Amino acid sequence: MARRTRVKICGITRLQDAQKAQALGADSLGFVFVPASKRFITPEAAQLIVNQLSPFVTPVGLFLNADKAEVNHALALMPGLLPQFHGQETAEYCDQFERPYLKAIGVGGGMPSEAELAAFQRCVGFLFDSNAPGELGGTGHTFDWTKLVGNMERPLILAGGINVHNVERAINQVAPHAVDVSSGVELSKGIKDAEAMTNFMAAVSKADESV
Repeated sequence: MARRTRVKICGITRLQDAQKAQALGADSLGFVFVPASKRFITPEAAQLIVNQLSPFVTPVGLFLNADKAEVNHALALMPGLLPQFHGQETAEYCDQFERPYLKAIGVGGGMPSEAELAAFQRCVGFLFDSNAPGELGGTGHTFDWTKLVGNMERPLILAGGINVHNVERAINQVAPHAVDVSSGVELSKGIKDAEAMTNFMAAVSKADESV
């Protein structure tokens, strides 16, 4: 059976970019609900985009040490939203929303232990990024992927400097469940490049077919 690496395109701020990503076969789209980010979008603006997407494309909402009320507000607007907690949130904090979520791990602070990961009971995937804990991703910088080689009980999402030039190597080396791309398919922060997204998706397909 052929491998199929899922793709999450993060930092969506425009409907046209979301629709292009969807047409290309992206599995999920990320919306950054962090005011300090240059890719920031309000939950209300994201809702307008999400309402025009296929129900088979998963919207992911990125939060960074957010107040509980902020998360609940976005979840109320978009019932199908999958939260991604990108800061220093504890397992208790993440699990309190009683729904599946992604937990980002900033490997700039070192690799977590299996016990630390196991504490996040409702987590349906760990996203490994190159940033330090508590900092935003989307920097375009990679990290040493060899740290991730090995068995993980839950899906591994690879982020941090992924682009059309290195995604094939990343997939072949790490065999992640999914890759997360943001700056690697942009014209500028929050503005996606249709050609780059097309080439990126083709590179992912090529890597999958090489197995």
